[in-house]
Amino acid sequence: MPNNTATKPVVLLAEVLSPATIEALGPDFDVREVDGTDREALFAALADADAVLVRSATRIDAEALAHAPKLKVVARAGVGLDNVDIKAATAAGVMVVNAPTSNIVSAAELTVGHILSLARRIPAAHASLSSGAWKRSSFTGAELFEKTVGIIGLGRIGALVAARLNAFDMRVIAYDPYVTSARAQQLGVQLVTLDELVAESDFITIHMPKTPETTGMIAAEQFAAMKPTAFVVNVARGGLIDEADLHEALVAGEIAGAGLDVFTSEPPAEGSTAQALLGLPNVVVTPHLGASTDEAQEKAGVSVARSVRLALGGDLVPDAVNVAGGVIDPYVRPGIPLVEKLGQIFSALAQSPITSLDVEVHGELNNYDVSVLRLAALKGVFTNIVSETVSYVNAPLLAEQRGIAVRLVQDDISEEYRNVITLRGALSDGSQLAISGTLTGPKQIEKLVAINEHAIELPIEKHHVVMLYTDRPGIVAVYGQKFGDAGINIAGMQIARQAAGAQALSVLTLDSPVSDELLEDVSVAIDADLFRQIEIAEV
Repeated sequence: MPNNTATKPVVLLAEVLSPATIEALGPDFDVREVDGTDREALFAALADADAVLVRSATRIDAEALAHAPKLKVVARAGVGLDNVDIKAATAAGVMVVNAPTSNIVSAAELTVGHILSLARRIPAAHASLSSGAWKRSSFTGAELFEKTVGIIGLGRIGALVAARLNAFDMRVIAYDPYVTSARAQQLGVQLVTLDELVAESDFITIHMPKTPETTGMIAAEQFAAMKPTAFVVNVARGGLIDEADLHEALVAGEIAGAGLDVFTSEPPAEGSTAQALLGLPNVVVTPHLGASTDEAQEKAGVSVARSVRLALGGDLVPDAVNVAGGVIDPYVRPGIPLVEKLGQIFSALAQSPITSLDVEVHGELNNYDVSVLRLAALKGVFTNIVSETVSYVNAPLLAEQRGIAVRLVQDDISEEYRNVITLRGALSDGSQLAISGTLTGPKQIEKLVAINEHAIELPIEKHHVVMLYTDRPGIVAVYGQKFGDAGINIAGMQIARQAAGAQALSVLTLDSPVSDELLEDVSVAIDADLFRQIEIAEV
């Protein structure tokens, strides 16, 4: 029997992942398994691996990477990347991906669970009752209604927590130096300083990344400023709250209690401050369960499996953390296929080699990171003009090899549309070419809105013909007749001109491609200065 896996890329599963993860990888890979905690076995398995999928137990560091000469991508089925040496992977040319949104709902719900557990003293009441006691008066709690919750960090998880606690009719305030007041208003949140937040809040929950700046950001000074009835919750990262200072504040009664899912060292070491926190009666603890739901684990595995497929296929990987592109905002994402198609149109209309290309982004999009649109433009430009497969990975290299200078140009001005993207390039014959497009309506219809100085508005379809000719009576009848005689249906048409008798630009949408002979016949019949057929490849 032939070996059908010989030419398939090897994907190594270093930890147990859901069946849905393997299903999402599909049949195109040689999927192998290894115990990633067994370093020698891991090193041996990495020798043939094109990709490795891990969770939290497997360390992919410089030593592991040295045993993986073929490795192209490390995929962490989860949010954190503490067990992956990103710097070493980048130096080795290995892409690192994770699943940044897989556990956000689970983490937000666990946060609310901790807040409710603290407010109503649920764990202590459970322990008392299960031991045989019935002490209702010992477990009087507090309502969340009309209390103030302070959220430190209004990112994806913080925003979900805000939405859920708004439903309890709480006053929601937040501290996040990178969030605008307009965004906070959308979330029903009032932005305040950190000092105001700790002083005013009945419940404080932290949702910040762990950095040198945020480590220990809630410490003795903040505890001293809190209400004695305040509760603090951390399901984000161990170390954001100074554990020694927290222990002192709880023992001294400076605050009422704490809910902790994460610790500086996990599991808490014998004799450590973290372990001392576990024994306090006003602390609710869980063993790092933020992502521990069936739904989150499945979403994480499926997400990174899809990223692996994209990475090994040479395509853009939205969740890559160490390559250009990065996480793409949902508002930017619909523009990617539009810009790829504009790139195809640009290269089809260019009458000589491209020497420089500006990717101009005009309008509201400039409130977001649009760097991915530069990659999309290059991929579109080269898709139909080079023999090799073009990807987001090699498109910049193709431009560099051809000496094409590429810039991303941005401004907020877009007079007719909310956003307009223009590809403007210089050609080797000294001419210039500009192609503009936009997305319109609730369905985000991709439209071509300008070619050079000619304004049009035509949905981008698979088959187009572009004609430039001197405007005069009867031209439309000429090419309409010829296409009709050949059985070519014109599904749409736009004509633009500057003045009577000047050059006219006609863009046709056709139901089928046109033969080279018919194109030449029509071009001669109308005495066209430019006549091009554009076939849009699938993106």
